[in-house]
Amino acid sequence: MTTQHIFKSALVIACTLGFTACSLKEDLGSNLNQQQADSLIKASQLLGTAYDNLQFAYQDFSQTWGMSEISTDEALGPTRGGDWDDNGVWRALHQHQWTPDHSHVQATFSALLLNQFSATNVLNFHPTPRQDAEARFLRAYSMFAVLDLYGQVPFRKPGENLLEAPKVYQPAEGLDFIVSELNAILPNLPDKVTAKDAFVASKDAARFLLMKVYLNKGAFLNRKAPTFDAADMQKVIALADEITASGFTLQTKYFDTFAKDNDAKSTENIFTQQNGPGLSTARAGNNVYCRWMCTLHYSMNPSGWNGFTTLSNFYDSFESSDTRRGGDYPGVTNVSGLKVGFLVGQQYNQNGDKILDRSGRPLIFTREVELRATGDQVEMAGIRVVKYPPDMGSSGNNASNDFIFFRYADVVLMKAEALIRTNNAGAALLIVNDLRGKRGASQIGSTDLTQILAERGRELYWEGWRRQDLIRFGKFLDAWQLKTVSDPKYLVYPIPTSDLAVNPNLKQNPGY
Repeated sequence: MTTQHIFKSALVIACTLGFTACSLKEDLGSNLNQQQADSLIKASQLLGTAYDNLQFAYQDFSQTWGMSEISTDEALGPTRGGDWDDNGVWRALHQHQWTPDHSHVQATFSALLLNQFSATNVLNFHPTPRQDAEARFLRAYSMFAVLDLYGQVPFRKPGENLLEAPKVYQPAEGLDFIVSELNAILPNLPDKVTAKDAFVASKDAARFLLMKVYLNKGAFLNRKAPTFDAADMQKVIALADEITASGFTLQTKYFDTFAKDNDAKSTENIFTQQNGPGLSTARAGNNVYCRWMCTLHYSMNPSGWNGFTTLSNFYDSFESSDTRRGGDYPGVTNVSGLKVGFLVGQQYNQNGDKILDRSGRPLIFTREVELRATGDQVEMAGIRVVKYPPDMGSSGNNASNDFIFFRYADVVLMKAEALIRTNNAGAALLIVNDLRGKRGASQIGSTDLTQILAERGRELYWEGWRRQDLIRFGKFLDAWQLKTVSDPKYLVYPIPTSDLAVNPNLKQNPGY
C-alpha cells in the first residue's frame, strides 16, 4: 500500500472516530514524506485510543464514579443476600474503611494512569498542533483526577525511559503543571463545540478544567482546612464568563441532558464521550449502560443488576416540584413503565401493572436501606436512581447516551460558589435562583456556602463530583446515614500497595 493510500485510510478512520479529522485537515495541503505521513497516522490513531480509554476510568461504575459517589451521602452499595458483597468493597467505600489493597483503589489508579500514558504516547509521534493540544488536555484531565483522589500523581515526559520510575508530583507542583499546560494549549484547541461534537476537547473544556483547579486548589493543598485565595476565585468567575460567552445555556428539560440523543438535545454538554453503535470497537461496547443497570431490579425493563441506591436524607433534600427528582420520560416510560430520576415505592410496567420481584411479591422500593439487606428487603431496599434515561433501542452496551464529563450547570454553580467566597452573595443568589427556576424549585431569599453545597448535590447528583465537593466544603468526614465520623486520613485514598512496589518515588499517604 502506498503512503498516499495509507494516509487516505487514516483520514477515513479519523473521520469515523470523529476525534482528529479536523486536526488532520491541517496537513491535507502539505507535502509529506513517508516518515512524516506515518507519524501523523500514528498520532491520529493513538489520540483516538486516548479518547477511547476514558471510558474505563469514568464510565465504569466501579472506578472513579464509585470512589467519588459511594463514599458520600448520595450513594450506597448495599450487600443483598448473596449479591453485591464483593468482599465488602462497597461497604468499605461508604463507611470510609478502605485500605491500600482495596480492589477499586487499585483499579482506578491503574485506569487513570493508563489514560495519562495513552495521552502522553501521542506526543511521541510528532502530532499536529491541535492533536498535541488535545492529547495534553487528556493528560491534564487524568492528572487532575489522580491528584484529587490520591493526593500525588506520577508523571513521565514523552520519550522518557519506561524502565525508570517516573517522578511524582505533589499537589502544588502538580496543579501548577496542569495550569501551565492548559493555558499553553488553549490557542490550539477548537473553539466552542456543539453537542454533536462535544466529545472533542475544546477551549471551553480546558477552561472548565481550569475552573476546577482554581476552585479546589486550597482543598488539594490542605484538605483538613481548605483556604480559598481571592485571586483564584476571580479566575473561576472570569473563566465561567468566557464559557457563558460561547453560548451554552441551562437545559430546559433536565433529563434531556443525559438522554440517548443528548448529542442533539443538549444545550449544556461541554465535554462528553461519544457512545453508540458504529463507533470504534473500544467505544461501541461502552459502559454508559452501567448507569442504569447498576441500580434497576432484575424484573424491570431494562433488567438490571439490583445494586446501588441513594439515601433517604439526600432524597428528602429535593422539593416535590423539583424536576430533578424525575418522573415520566418519553421513549422510556411509555415503552417499559420506567421513570427517570428517583424511584421509590411500587414500580409499574407500561400497562400500569405492578412489577413483581423474583418471589412474586410487588416490587416496592423502600426508603429504608441497610448496609446488609436481609429478608424481604434483599431485592427492594433503597431508593433507586436513573440519571441517564435508558436507550431502550440498544442491545446491552451499545447505548447511545453520550457520557458527560463536563456540563454548563456545573459552570454556573462554580461561579456562584466563587462569588460567595469573595463576599458577593447577592450575585450568587441570582445565579442559584435562575438555576432553581429552570428546575421547577422555589426561589430562595438568600444563599450561602451551605446552600451552594446542597444545590450542587441536587443538580449534579451521581455525576461523580460529590466527594470532591464535600472535601472542599469541609464535610467529607462528617457522619451521615450508615456512616460515622471518619478519620482525616480518608481525605485521600491510599497509594495501592502494588504501585508502591514498582515506583520508589511514590510515598504512602499518611495513616495508611
